[in-house]
Amino acid sequence: VQLQASGGGLVQPGGSLRLSCAASGRTFSAYNMGWFRQAPGKERECVAAISWRGDIRYYPDSVKGRFTISRDNAKNTVFLQMNSLKPEDTAVYYCAADTKGVRLGINPGSYDYWGQGTQVTVSS
Repeated sequence: VQLQASGGGLVQPGGSLRLSCAASGRTFSAYNMGWFRQAPGKERECVAAISWRGDIRYYPDSVKGRFTISRDNAKNTVFLQMNSLKPEDTAVYYCAADTKGVRLGINPGSYDYWGQGTQVTVSS
């Protein structure tokens, strides 16, 4: 499985960005997918996760109401819509695939394939 993340960039506080993650493989629809971020000196944290059917979503309190994860299984793509961005959202964002799990995971160890990361910088 190969994952290609895109859509990062520089945005002002209060702005929006939409990240995309294109996946290879014919069984994308069977994978739970997650978006993680890692800021300098901090641990990698899950900011959104979505089950393989798209019926279960997870968000931590820090992004709830601002971030939305979605997926298009026909296009092998998962998205992260980020609104009302704050400077503390600045980080490298990674998409990840869990090809083996049944339950939706929120820890990095639950995911076995990772994209290359895309930088998101929120600054005026």
